[in-house]
Amino acid sequence: MPQDFQDTIFALSSGAPPAAIGVVRVSGPRAGEALTRLAGKLPKPRYARYRVLQDAQGAVLDQALVLWFPGPATATGEDLAELHLHGGRAVVAAVEAALLEVAGLRRALPGEFTRRAFANGRIDLSEAEGLGDLLSAETELQRRAALAMAGGAFSRQVEDWRERVLRASAAVEAVLDFGDEDDVAELPRDFIETLGQLQAELRAWLIRPRAEALREGFRVVLAGPPNAGKSTLFNALVEDEAAITSPLAGTTRDVLMRAVSIGGIPFLFGDTAGLRDETGDEIEAIGISRALAEVDRADLVLWLGREGEGPERAWEIAAQCDRFHVEQKASARHRVSAMTGEGVDALRRDLISAATTAMPRPGDAALNQRQHALVSDAAAALQRAGEERDPLLVAESLRLVRVAFDGLIGRATTENMLDALFGRFCIGK
Repeated sequence: MPQDFQDTIFALSSGAPPAAIGVVRVSGPRAGEALTRLAGKLPKPRYARYRVLQDAQGAVLDQALVLWFPGPATATGEDLAELHLHGGRAVVAAVEAALLEVAGLRRALPGEFTRRAFANGRIDLSEAEGLGDLLSAETELQRRAALAMAGGAFSRQVEDWRERVLRASAAVEAVLDFGDEDDVAELPRDFIETLGQLQAELRAWLIRPRAEALREGFRVVLAGPPNAGKSTLFNALVEDEAAITSPLAGTTRDVLMRAVSIGGIPFLFGDTAGLRDETGDEIEAIGISRALAEVDRADLVLWLGREGEGPERAWEIAAQCDRFHVEQKASARHRVSAMTGEGVDALRRDLISAATTAMPRPGDAALNQRQHALVSDAAAALQRAGEERDPLLVAESLRLVRVAFDGLIGRATTENMLDALFGRFCIGK
């Protein structure tokens, strides 16, 4: 995504019209000029003022509140203006058309306001990633974890780690530069212990639940043979007639996934084709293959088949417990009837408890895949630094630790990675 920070950008930053209020944000070197063109003059910085907005021909566009934020102490690090309009489609369109008439202004690309904030040092990369997750959060747990990351909790931790590695690197450099002087010929006595403590902290972060579990939801797959009651229980858990139910074997041909929130916890439930060894139906065979793949990906499998025949660590579920002809399980974790509702609430509570253990704790920052890989690289380099005896190799290992930390907070990034990140954002953010 090509970027030209000399341009001044604008976009509707509030919800899509019609709405009570529409907030148009303008950022860049011509933001003040644009506000003056429409509102007549700049208001006092950071104070809302009533203005009648007019286009270049003097036609009234709207009666609005306007705000002026001179850079660099703004959300984007640039001059910034906001127009709080009446939120009708025609009003917003007219104001946007008037802004396009100002030389040097253009519409913002998705995520461009936040990308400018990153480029201008207002936020770092981890905070930007947290902000992206915050914008897409649908549950309370997702919101609190994303807010911790967006608020800089992890960034402050990385800065602390980086400062400690810099001190360790300085001690090694002293040995390399002045090794012939007795008072600095050896590393500090606690050098190895310091590296070990830092490595232990990184390892503790690596075993935390990951951000992907929050973003995608705790993955629960219902599995078992045909006519075991999977689709009926699936519908009961997601509280929707999402899956077709029928007494005919092989009704479910494909994997059906449904994201829901239960008790503030994000879940992703999967209904799968009935598992059996032989089928003469090619389409059903494909469904069985996909079902097995989902079982492998699942965080938890609810097994509705014969006792002991499910995957390892699956929960044994005695479904259809209201039917006398159904073979019962001796040690089922739950006995349920999706038709009568018996046992379903208890199963939901147990699922919430299991997911809570697997999810980040409320308010804890959680590492995504990219961050996890970099922390893992830093931990491995720290381990090598502690095992090496040659100061040159120790120094190189510590340099690699710093490179990983720089990647975490965005001191070392690629344009492709930034394009992928900020492309997740909506226009106007």
